[in-house]
Amino acid sequence: MTTMRAAMYRTTGDAATVLEVVEVPVPEPGPGQVRVRVAVSAINPTDVKIRSGFTPRPIDGYQIPHMDGAGVIDAVGEGVDPARVGERAWLLLAAHEGRQGTAAEFCVVPAGRAIRLPDGISWDLAATLGVPAVTAAHCIFASGAVAGRDVLVAGGAGAVGRVAVQLARWGGARVAATISTPEKASVALAAGAHIAVDYRDASATARLQDWAPGFHRIVEVSLAANAALDAEIAARGAVIVVYSSDGGDPVLPVRSSLLRSLTYQYVLLYNLTDDALRSATERVSAALEEQALDMPPAIRFPLEGIAAAHDAVEARVPARVLVDVAEVRP
Repeated sequence: MTTMRAAMYRTTGDAATVLEVVEVPVPEPGPGQVRVRVAVSAINPTDVKIRSGFTPRPIDGYQIPHMDGAGVIDAVGEGVDPARVGERAWLLLAAHEGRQGTAAEFCVVPAGRAIRLPDGISWDLAATLGVPAVTAAHCIFASGAVAGRDVLVAGGAGAVGRVAVQLARWGGARVAATISTPEKASVALAAGAHIAVDYRDASATARLQDWAPGFHRIVEVSLAANAALDAEIAARGAVIVVYSSDGGDPVLPVRSSLLRSLTYQYVLLYNLTDDALRSATERVSAALEEQALDMPPAIRFPLEGIAAAHDAVEARVPARVLVDVAEVRP
């Protein structure tokens, strides 16, 4: 039986305690599935929350972690076009509803979650797409086009925020970002934000209002921290899209939200319909084709350093965390 190296855990807990790299059988694709030889795996906060037990989830014997990654399709199951063998792909939600995440030399996923990767795109950039880019695409575009509109991205230097800035610019919007440090301002501006404002500054509301008469769409990472600010700077009829619960439960400014007829949308990627996922994925692919997305700041670890890589994510390092899995020809 052919085996592969894989990182896994059999119970939740501290990374150094529960994660191990072992040899396991290479999985075979079933109907509607493809198998990908993984070059690079990327770690998201959701991955460490599931591994730690913060986000409860049953374990089917063992769990190979990580939703995102990139590699080459090397086998397909029944009902999948055999021509896809040899196709470069980026992966989305690999470990969702299954135990085959991307922290392994081979990964089996539904065919629609291995998305064709345009020529010239590096494994590193491809691995950083997945959860952050598809979340950002849905937040930016699900409520309509943004061309000529004013968009605010809260946390514009974060994994979702940075790509949301890029996608909004690609979509023709004027884009502002809120940040908390000069270093994060540099990241957001380099991603394409026209202006970056420290949300903690006493002049933040005034600066944003001076720059835009009212924001038509706000992509929000921490409604608890920013609800009052958002309601002050939003245009009438604006949509505030919330994709994270950072900071806990907010107290919404009901009167100002009512007067502006604001809409609050709450987005959890795992709850999106297949059509919504497909639409967001197509947006990301189109932006890639037009070279509108580039590589975020990143640090990398070998597969054997998987525990340290998880620790880095939990420590909130200001970079994407990548894991080198296997040597795969581009």
